[in-house]
Amino acid sequence: MSVIDLIAGLSLVLALLPLGQGILNLYLYRRPTAAPPLGTAVSILIPARNEEAGIAAAVEAALLSRGVEVEVVVLDDHSTDRTADIVRAIAARDPRVRLEPAPPLPPGWSGKQHACQMLAGLARHPVLLFQDADVRLSPAAARLTSGALLSGGNGLVSGFPREETGTLAEALVIPLIHFLLLGYLPMAGMRRSTDPRFGAACGQLIAVRKEAYLAAGGHAAIATSLHDGVTLPRAFRRAGQGTDLFDATGLARCRMYRGWRELWSGFSKNATEGMATPAALPVWTLLLFGGHVLPWVLLGWAALSPLPMAVVVMAGLAAAAGLIFRLLLAVRFRQSLVGALLHPVGILIMLAIQWSALLRARHGKPSEWRGRAYPAGPGPDVP
Repeated sequence: MSVIDLIAGLSLVLALLPLGQGILNLYLYRRPTAAPPLGTAVSILIPARNEEAGIAAAVEAALLSRGVEVEVVVLDDHSTDRTADIVRAIAARDPRVRLEPAPPLPPGWSGKQHACQMLAGLARHPVLLFQDADVRLSPAAARLTSGALLSGGNGLVSGFPREETGTLAEALVIPLIHFLLLGYLPMAGMRRSTDPRFGAACGQLIAVRKEAYLAAGGHAAIATSLHDGVTLPRAFRRAGQGTDLFDATGLARCRMYRGWRELWSGFSKNATEGMATPAALPVWTLLLFGGHVLPWVLLGWAALSPLPMAVVVMAGLAAAAGLIFRLLLAVRFRQSLVGALLHPVGILIMLAIQWSALLRARHGKPSEWRGRAYPAGPGPDVP
C-alpha cells in the first residue's frame, strides 16, 4: 500500500467519525418538551453594552414569554449610546422590566462575566436565564427552557438558537458551531458524567438553578474568561452539578456577528479557550483539514493527473461524508445550503482564525471586544 493510499484512507476515517457521532447526536439533541411546575418564576438577565440597535427587540421578545412568571433585568454595562434610554422607556410602561447600571469593571474580570455576576445578584427568581442582547426569545422559550432545567437534576442547561446569517462569510463559518458540537461532542457520555471535559453550552442562552449557580461559584468562577460557553458548564461540573444541551432552534434566534470583520474578531476573541491551544490545535487541524479539506485536494489532484482508483473512491466517499453531514445540519437547523456546499472553504477559514488567534496569543497581543482589551492567553479552564 502506497503513502497516497494511506493518506486517502486516513481522510476517509476522519470524515466518517463526525458523521457517525453526529447522526447519534442529532437523535439526542432535541427541543425540550417538559413543562415546568406551576408557579415557576424566571429572571431573564441581559447584559448590554452599546446595544441600541437591538436591545428593544430583545426586551420586547422576552416580555412576550408565556407559561411562566418573568422579570427582565438589563444591566447597562457603561454604554455610550442610547441603550439605557431605550430600556428605561420600556421599563416605564412595564414593571416587569428593570434597568440596572453596572459598577466599574474590577481588575481581572472580563466584561460579560462581571455583568452576568451582577445580574445574578439582582435577580429575584430561582431560575436564571442568561441571554445575549442579540437573542430574540420565542414566547415558549422561557417556559420550555425552565422545564428542561427543572425536569432533570442538572444545575445548568443551554440551547443553541437558530443562528441567522446574512453574508457569505457568516454562512460559511457560523454553522460550523453545530458541526463541531454535534460531530465531536459525545453527548451520551456528557449526560452520564459530570466530567468537566464534557462541559459545553451556548453563551447566548443559558439557564441555571440559582442555588446551583451559587454553589458553583457563579460567573466569579470564570471571571477572566471570554468563553462562558465552555468555562461556565465546566465550573458547574467541577462543583458536581450536571449540565445538558437542548435544541433551541425553534425557541430563539440570533444574528451573532455581522460581516467578515466582526465574525473574525468575534471568533478570535475566545479561541485560545477552545481550539486554539498549543496542544489542541494541531489535533483539531488533523481532524478538520484531514477529514474535510484533504479529500477535496485529492479529488482535485486526480482531476489533473491519474491517481489509483482506490484513492479516488476513498477521497470521494470522504468528501461525500462531510457534505452529507453538513446538509443534514443545514436542513435540521435551517442553515445556509450554500454554506453547507462550500463546507471545505468554511473549514479553512475556521482553522485560519484559530491559528491566527494562537499566534497572536503567543506574541502577547490582547484580545479586543466591545471596546475593551483583554490579556492574551487561555482562560482558567484550559490546560
